[in-house]
Amino acid sequence: MPVTVVRFNLVDPAATPDTLSARYRAALEMAVYADDRGVSTIQTEEHHGAANNWLPSPFAFAGAVFGATQRGAAARSASVRGGGREPGGRITVTVSAVIGPLHDPLRLAEDIAVLDLLSGGRLVTVTGIGYRPEEYAAFGVEWTRRGKLQDELLETLLKAWTGEEFSHRGRTVRVTPRPHTRPHPLLLVGGSSRAAARRAARFGLPFFPSAHLPELEAYYDEKRAEYGTEGWTMMPAAKTPLLHLSEDPDRTWAAYGEHFLHEARTYASWQSGDIRSAVRSAATTVDELRAEGVYRVLTPDACVALAESGANLVLHPLVGGMPVDEGWRSLRLFGENVLPRLKQ
Repeated sequence: MPVTVVRFNLVDPAATPDTLSARYRAALEMAVYADDRGVSTIQTEEHHGAANNWLPSPFAFAGAVFGATQRGAAARSASVRGGGREPGGRITVTVSAVIGPLHDPLRLAEDIAVLDLLSGGRLVTVTGIGYRPEEYAAFGVEWTRRGKLQDELLETLLKAWTGEEFSHRGRTVRVTPRPHTRPHPLLLVGGSSRAAARRAARFGLPFFPSAHLPELEAYYDEKRAEYGTEGWTMMPAAKTPLLHLSEDPDRTWAAYGEHFLHEARTYASWQSGDIRSAVRSAATTVDELRAEGVYRVLTPDACVALAESGANLVLHPLVGGMPVDEGWRSLRLFGENVLPRLKQ
């Protein structure tokens, strides 16, 4: 069965506090639904100060997902014993990516440790350095120091999670409690540069390229051999489309195409020419976006065929401020008309 992902960034350019609260609560309900049906992971990310309300606090959202699915597991166990669905509490949350240099290293170590304990090891963290100087300016962090700050962050996390005392910025510190996962919560280094690959190799951490970059994987392996460290690469496929399910894709593109285009144009406005990303679009119209294939609206049959071709499936039900009802239609088609066929 392929890896299945339900992605949330909670964007809503037309939101009010009330409608955005409803969107967040709907996302949690969708996460529980996804967990019930065996989806592999919820994916979320971090951006700050975006006019369209992009999620800035992925770990707070992850904690809410863990709480919702963990409670659901306990509550649903009686139903399972009576012949109902398998209980939840299995789905992971992948933060891809956290902008490492914007975080205090000790506090981030604590937050991840607590989430790892609460979830029983269901948190996956990808650390990147970001690509928006305005986010650094908002937090008073020097853009030119981002590489050094990322190095310090990774070193601090790995020392902190041992539970032992260590030196940090001239002070002796100790971080407690220790995480649930041994030797530490799953931590990957993300990026599309040789510096990112080299950093992952030096720390002996898995590497998560931001696009399909086999030459960078080869460089990472070369540096691991040089440093004598262990590791592996989680490489995106050459094409990793963001999916929406519909019985009538033409109708869906006509009715909701502007939501896909909004997200695509937002990403395009942030990405300079040297940024390599699996989500990269040059489209300026809905028709151009549909032709590109970065975002795809598929029938359940077409989605099953895509999975059978070897592709992982990334569903994006609330893309670009998509109405919640339409997001649920897409997710339910996935849960009821695609996932059972993949399990068979």
